[in-house]
Parts: sequence; C-alpha cells; structure tokens
Amino acid sequence: MDNKSVLTGLRANHFRHPLDLEATESLKQLPGLELAIRGLLRPTAEQLFYLENIATSVLVGPQQLPHIHELLVEACQILDMEQPQLYVKQNPVPNAYTFAMRGKQPFIVVHTSLIELLNDRELQAVIGHELGHLKCDHGVYLTVANLLALAASQLPLGPVLTQNLQSRILEWVRCAEFTCDRAALLVSQEARVVASVLMKLTGGSPTLSSQLNLDAFLAQANAYEDLSHDQLGAFLKQIRTQELTHPVPVLRAKEITQWHSTRDYQNLLQTRSIHYNNGATGGWRNW
Repeated sequence: MDNKSVLTGLRANHFRHPLDLEATESLKQLPGLELAIRGLLRPTAEQLFYLENIATSVLVGPQQLPHIHELLVEACQILDMEQPQLYVKQNPVPNAYTFAMRGKQPFIVVHTSLIELLNDRELQAVIGHELGHLKCDHGVYLTVANLLALAASQLPLGPVLTQNLQSRILEWVRCAEFTCDRAALLVSQEARVVASVLMKLTGGSPTLSSQLNLDAFLAQANAYEDLSHDQLGAFLKQIRTQELTHPVPVLRAKEITQWHSTRDYQNLLQTRSIHYNNGATGGWRNW
C-alpha cells in the first residue's frame, strides 16, 4: 500500500467509461424504469435486505477484521470518498457486490471464498471496484438489477416489457463494470493486479492460484479479441454475452490493461495526485 497516489477532487466522470455513460443515458430514457424502481425498492423491501445482510454477515471495522478495514479506509482515501459499510459473508462462491438504498448508508459485501482466493492487493482492488459503483451512483440501478430476477413476476409491466427492461439493465450493468474496473485500477495503480483478480475469478482456486500465469491469461485475452475480426465470431460473442451480468473476464482484463497505458489514465494520476506513503495523511481530509 506504500507509494500510492491519493486522487483529490476525483469525480466519477474523470474515469467513467464511455460505454457506461452512453448506456446510462439510454437507460434513463427507457419507459417503465421509474415504475420498476418504485415497485422493487419499496421501503419494506429495502429494510428486509438490509436486515438480512446485517444478520448474516460480519461488519468490518477497527475492532473486527481490522486489516480488511484498513484496506477499505485506504481505498476510500485514494478515491476521495466517504466510507460505506463493509461486510464479510460466509459463502463458497467467490463474489463481491454493492447495495445502495435510499436514505440508508450503502454497503459492500465480500464473500469469504473471494478473500481466500486473493492476496491483499487484489482484495483491495476488488474493494476499489465496488467503491466505483458508489462513486458513480450506480447504486439504484444495481439494486434493481439484483432484485429484478426475484421480483419480475410482481411488476405491473407485463412480461414483454419486463423482459425488455431486464435486458436493457443487464446491458447497462456490463458497461458499468468497465468503469468500476477503472476504479479498481485507480486504487491498486497496477494493471496487473486488476488483471490477476480477473484471472483468478476465471479459473483460480486457493490451491491453483500459485500456478496461474498472468502473461498467458493476457495472451488468451488477445486471442478472444481477435475473434471480433471475423463476422461470425463477433456475432457469437454478442449472443454469448447478452444475458450476462458482467463482460467476460478476458475482455475486462484486456480493457483495463489498455486503459492503464493511455494518456488519460496517466494525466489523471498526475493532475489529481497527492503522494501516499504508509498511512501518512498529509494533504487529504479525514472523514
């Protein structure tokens, strides 16, 4: 965590991916979206999900898993944002997600199996990714995406509109993930760390992680991208991904590696940076 840059005055649009911006504007024009939000995010539903989480997970803090709490604090300082709550939940599926509700403090949940799979730098990159959702105000749409599959049958939209809404929200979520991978990079400030997370989520386990080769995985990402040069390959890729909640990992690894080498990324670090060294706080405000 030494020798990083804290990005003072950082705003979402400083790192938002163009596809995220385009998809967000398109989603706002979708008929029925506001009705879906009101239907899915009733106060009772919000309270139910909050209570379920706080009852079945461990709240990270200075006295509870303090090392993970330190990773959260540092990531929030780097991204110049307030701290959400962070919970650790026992679950065999490696995953992390963000939940933001109106009028309540947002929170991040990280599964124990993900923590076991990653090293500290990779875990902090995951936390940075989830913070990116909050920094960019993805919370309401993310919550709708998470709940839609469970509550679609109760929406007064009709099956055709419901299916269309779900498809459009999934498209937006995939675009938003590219933005949040950028937030992960801004926190880790090493593209290989973010790419390593994606590699481990693709084919890793606590016993296999030490045998994985990141350069080989990035070569695999290049091979996947080359499929787009063929019309059939591009069509099959589109069909394969249209119902996914995330872009495929190799594409994300390629995308974040490319952004790391751009002038936009380098300029952002140079123009917004205050040097950060082993917990020193000079220059940024304490929350």
